[in-house]
Amino acid sequence: MKTHLGRRPFTAMELHALFNGYIYSDSKISREQPKHWHFWLPVLAYYTGGYSDEISRLTLNDIIKIDSNLYFHFHTHGKIKSRLVPIHTGLIDAGLIVFTDYLKKQNQNRLMYDLPAKSGRYSEKVRIWFSGEGERSGYLQKCRIPNIDHDGRKAAISSFRLNFEEQIRIFAIQAKNKDAFHYLLGFNEYTLAEFNNSQLLTNVVNQLRPLSAKISWQRFVAREKV
Repeated sequence: MKTHLGRRPFTAMELHALFNGYIYSDSKISREQPKHWHFWLPVLAYYTGGYSDEISRLTLNDIIKIDSNLYFHFHTHGKIKSRLVPIHTGLIDAGLIVFTDYLKKQNQNRLMYDLPAKSGRYSEKVRIWFSGEGERSGYLQKCRIPNIDHDGRKAAISSFRLNFEEQIRIFAIQAKNKDAFHYLLGFNEYTLAEFNNSQLLTNVVNQLRPLSAKISWQRFVAREKV
């Protein structure tokens, strides 16, 4: 068995497979026990670059409006800095606002409310669902994506952050503002507590390659059993 040499970003073909898998189709699979977080966590990870535990802790109070733009306030990771990440239009198109209205009607505050914590953390439950464990296949395997590629690099839920990082680096450099890159990733290279140009952050993040226009939370909820 190969030992992995670290995480890697997903390829374009793998992203296509993941976001055209059964979670984002019109049908449930046999024995599936769908949860809202199954739909949202991969999409949020791609569009925000957040770690799974950070995303899992987001609440309605962490959705901030500045001028006419919406942002997620990430502030729960002990090793990377607090930051405001613009909410990409792809998340709005996927039904994020409709979902937040649903949460309010259910008297829920945490976005991933149906994801339970394990030993005080959410990431372990996410890891098992996404990457599998032992004989149990994860969403990766069900989309026919190997955990470890031929170069020995590992794919995991955190691979979405690497996709985000790759793209944001390019767009920030094109905007002649490397600080935007460091800030959006929560890196210590950005030494200030806040970023003084929120519109620039929105412009940078909205350049992320959009996922399939078919991704819809309403579609996920309406799926039928095969």
